[in-house]
This record gives sequence, C-alpha cells and structure tokens, in this order.
Amino acid sequence: MPADATALLAAARADADRTVDLRRRLHRRPEVGLHLPETQAAVLEAFADLPVEVTTGRSTSSVVGVLRGARPGPTYLLRGDMDALPVQEDTGLDFASEVPGVMHACGHDTHVAMLLGAARLLAERRDALAGQVVFMVQPGEEGFHGARHMLDEGLVDVVPEAPVSGAFALHVSTMWRSGTVNVRGGAMMASADQWTLVVHGRGGHASTPHLAADPVPVAAEIVLALQSMVTRRVDVFDPAVVTVGRLEAGTTDNIIPATALLHGTIRTLSPERRADVLAAVQRVGEHVARAHDMTAEFVRIEGYPVTVNDAGVAAQVTATASALLGEDRSSVMPVPLMGAEDFSYVLEQVPGAMAFLGACPPELDPETAPGNHSNLVRFDEDALPAGVALYAQMALQALGG
Repeated sequence: MPADATALLAAARADADRTVDLRRRLHRRPEVGLHLPETQAAVLEAFADLPVEVTTGRSTSSVVGVLRGARPGPTYLLRGDMDALPVQEDTGLDFASEVPGVMHACGHDTHVAMLLGAARLLAERRDALAGQVVFMVQPGEEGFHGARHMLDEGLVDVVPEAPVSGAFALHVSTMWRSGTVNVRGGAMMASADQWTLVVHGRGGHASTPHLAADPVPVAAEIVLALQSMVTRRVDVFDPAVVTVGRLEAGTTDNIIPATALLHGTIRTLSPERRADVLAAVQRVGEHVARAHDMTAEFVRIEGYPVTVNDAGVAAQVTATASALLGEDRSSVMPVPLMGAEDFSYVLEQVPGAMAFLGACPPELDPETAPGNHSNLVRFDEDALPAGVALYAQMALQALGG
C-alpha cells in the first residue's frame, strides 16, 4: 500500500470514535423526508469546527459545505444522504431508534458520519488541495427526490467560478463482507417509477355477476398479462422488472365492487426501456379492461432515473480502493442492482460514480443477513473508516492531492 494511502487510512481509523459517535447519535433520532431539523442541527454542529463555508437549503433541510484548498482549481462533490425510513426498529441495539416507527434502516446515518469524517481529514490536508470540495448532505433520498431539490437550488454552481466537475458517493450494504468496495461502470442501479391502474367496472350483488361488471377477475388477468408482457416482450439484455405490490378491491364477500386498484413499480436500466415499459403497462391494462367491456385509468408517478456511473471514474474507484484497502477488498460488480438512487440526478449532470461499501457484520453471512430497509438490519461500524478514507482519497486525487 502506498505510504500516503496508509497514512490516510490510519488517520480515518484514529478518528473512528468520532465517526461512530455521530453515526449513533443520528441513529437514535431518525427523521423521514425532506425536513429533518434534528439531523440538520447535528450536521451543522459537526461542521462548526471546520474551515468549511456552510449553507442550508431553502426548501429542504439540506446542508452544503465548501472546503477551499490552498490553490485554485476544480470543484469535486462528495454526497451523503441523511433521511431515514418509516420502519419500526427491532435490532436490540443499545443505540436503537428512540422514535417510534422510524429507523435508519438504509444506513444513511453511516453515510453522514463517513462524509463528516472525510471532511475532517480533508480540512487537515487543505494544503494538498488545488480546488474545492463540496460536501452534499441531502435529505429525502428515500423517494422524496432530495437531490433534485438541491440541484434546483444551485448545487452544481455553489462555487460560481468553478462549477462541480466530478462527484462521488458511497452506500453501505450488508450484501457484501465488511470493508469491501463494490462498483461498476455504466448502469449501476435502476430507474424506479410507480404506477396505478384503476379498473372501472359496475358493482352489484355477488349472486348475480351477470348483472354487474366485476373488475376483480379483470384486475387478476392484468397482473398475469403484465408478467407475460415482460417475459415475452422485453429483451433480457436490457431488462425490466414489473411488480404489482398492491391489489385492492371490495369491502365484503357478497358485494361485487365497482373498481379494483393495482399499484406497482417498474425498474429498468435504460431510458429507452423505461419509456417502452411504462407505455406497455398502460396499454396492457387498458386493453385487457376493454376486452371485458370495462375501462382502466393509468397514472404514472415518476421516480428516479437510472444511476449511471462514468466508466473512468468507476475504474478509478476500484483502483483507489485497492490501494487503500487491498486488492481483495475491491471488486467490480458483474451486474447492476435493480434498486434505485436519487444520486442519479447528480450523475446526469456531472461525471462521477457511486460505490457500495460492504458492512455486513462479520458473524453474519452476506447472502442471508438482513438487508437494507429491514427492521433487523445492522451495519458493521468497523467498515466506516474505510469509507471515510475512500471519500477523502477520491477528493484528494481529483484535486491534485
């Protein structure tokens, strides 16, 4: 391992107590959505002793910090998201959530803690920086489009003389062993759109279905038709996932309802497939309903675009992680994940990458450990210094350190 990489990782490990302390404070007091006053206050407190220019969002609880290097140069962005999920924690941790029904089940508390740890390391190394580091601390990643709000408020141009020209983010996961870095160029995560279909029939008595227009079997037929549409119409090398997660109709056993509701999600890995499948879901729903002399009303709720890593930056992440952590702890993902991320909005505007930091507790198997969004998920805090050092090293390399 190069001497500078050894020193950076050693510094991150020496500062691990502060990183873990912030992570646990955030974990105890999770907040959901775009407005996170307690979390924002903790972030501002952590920035207070650093030579960082801090601004807060106008429409959300976002925080942006700018660390200026010793010499002029480009601007590099590091992202950490800070919102939690509406999940009741059941981990038994002694720092478990104190907020009923809310939990940091996706590890965003670790992201913020690692980002602030990297800010401390970079502040100590300002003389090595030719340019600026932007620390993007965002709310509302879990379906609230927090990154888009920050971009709309001028995130890329927060340093007017040197707009953001590169970006990097980390996401913890129990899918990989602790302290490993996993990334790929190109499509990294999927787009995610929600949709609803309301089948409009005609209600009546359950004993005389011929006098009604029963939407329930039509809804069931649509569910099956959608699965056939995916397997028969979608190229397996440009895949899609269509899931009906909610099917709702009726109030009791002897009444045929007037409507049936289907609510689902679409995941794709290219803009072209995304548009094609959205249109196909609408077409299938409307035409199956029409075949039974009914109508179907389709509504799309736009979600996140495909998360696309710049190939060169992804390769740099792999090489940097190898230098920092060892070659056995850096790997290229063979396929994307079909989850979604709103860091995709940032990567649409500037070249960059998002990588996964393995944080599976060592006593668990990554293949069976509770995963992100589980009320039982636990992350290995021993992995956090690796993330801190990787954040810092990516910025140092981008800015000539």
